[in-house]
Amino acid sequence: MESKALKAPSCSNCATCSQGIFSVFKGAELSRLSEKKVFQLYKKGQYIFKEKAEPKGLFCIHDGNVKITKESEDGKEQIVRLAKAGNFIGYRALLCNDIYQASAIALEDTYVCFYNKEIYFELLYSNPAIAAQTIKVLTRDLRFAENMMLNMAQKHVKGRIAEILLMLEEFYGVYEKDGTINATLKREDIGHLVGTTTETSIRVISELVKDHLIELKGKRIMLINKEKILELSNRKN
Repeated sequence: MESKALKAPSCSNCATCSQGIFSVFKGAELSRLSEKKVFQLYKKGQYIFKEKAEPKGLFCIHDGNVKITKESEDGKEQIVRLAKAGNFIGYRALLCNDIYQASAIALEDTYVCFYNKEIYFELLYSNPAIAAQTIKVLTRDLRFAENMMLNMAQKHVKGRIAEILLMLEEFYGVYEKDGTINATLKREDIGHLVGTTTETSIRVISELVKDHLIELKGKRIMLINKEKILELSNRKN
């Protein structure tokens, strides 16, 4: 299924533009940037780009959530990073002139701005501030991935799931209306984040509910005993 091209919103009026690589642009620069992008809708579960494909440009998430995944030799999926509104994806392959080392998949219906690589490199080479901002974004994303790997090391599965719930709350924030984590992930996705099976993920989350550490509100999760979740994650040492 192909993505659906839509009328692009102006970068000048975009609340998420201030969070990414192009945050150094103002006024007329943002207006010119808007004219060069393609605005697309990716439905839930749809690939934005695939591992081993050749990069054609840069993607900025306007609204929605995305998982960055790698496939193991035995066909199992491992989520290596998450991305949300304001985040850029696909830029590392561009900078390295390499194929994608992972796939990007929409976790929900996601609106994305696409800039072809010629536009991006023109801006990168002509504007030192864009280069500096790219390094800043790259460093932030690497730190997130490294923290996730380090926090998962040498923890039992319940501790890993407790840790990922804390990280999800920190990354996405909470929904003001009911205090739930402001994202919906399937139990399968949580399993792929911590390197366990869907069945184990379901079992552990059910145990956390039974122990009154979390509460399920529809497809969302609320942390109701963060003190105990911190203990399970081994953050409190």
